[in-house]
Amino acid sequence: MKCDTKRVVITMILAALSCNAMAESPWLVRGRAVYVDTADKSDPVGGVGASDRIHVSDKTIPEVDISYFFTPNIAAELMLTYPQKHKVYLDGSSVGSFRHLPPGLIAQYHFAPEAQISPYLGLGVNWTTFSKNRMLGGTASLEHDSIGPVVQAGVDVKLGGPWSLNFDVKKVRLRSDVLINGVKASKAKVDPVLFGAGIGYRF
Repeated sequence: MKCDTKRVVITMILAALSCNAMAESPWLVRGRAVYVDTADKSDPVGGVGASDRIHVSDKTIPEVDISYFFTPNIAAELMLTYPQKHKVYLDGSSVGSFRHLPPGLIAQYHFAPEAQISPYLGLGVNWTTFSKNRMLGGTASLEHDSIGPVVQAGVDVKLGGPWSLNFDVKKVRLRSDVLINGVKASKAKVDPVLFGAGIGYRF
């Protein structure tokens, strides 16, 4: 009787280990190259005119994203990078630059997680912090951090094993008041669209 009990216990343990070995990890890490396409819809400075608008430069940045799958269909993605420098122009002339750190947290729904091509949609929040404001010789700065929504559409393409290709598009609401000598002169409406492509690893 004891032998039968031991066999049952050993069989259950082996079965559990086998299932765990076969189960896909809930963690997915992606490295992306992301093109930041700014909206260029800032308010005129001091209400002077349409030609006196602040423009924030476009650029390509690196991005690392860490996703956790609560179920095969539902995941949360943390988007990370290091502080990025953007040049600022006024009426076509360079007036300085600023740095921003834009982490975001996105809830996602994956429509076909078992398929080789797996599309998904996401909705989340972005919190951007500004630093090293160097505009108009130090007389101008961005007043506050920006908290806004993020919408996302993407697709994973399985390459075999834990590897996959990833393509995604995100729209971020990113805004801050512009102060000149301590007085509000404009509102910077960066509101970028982010076009990303990269590699994912499931572990």
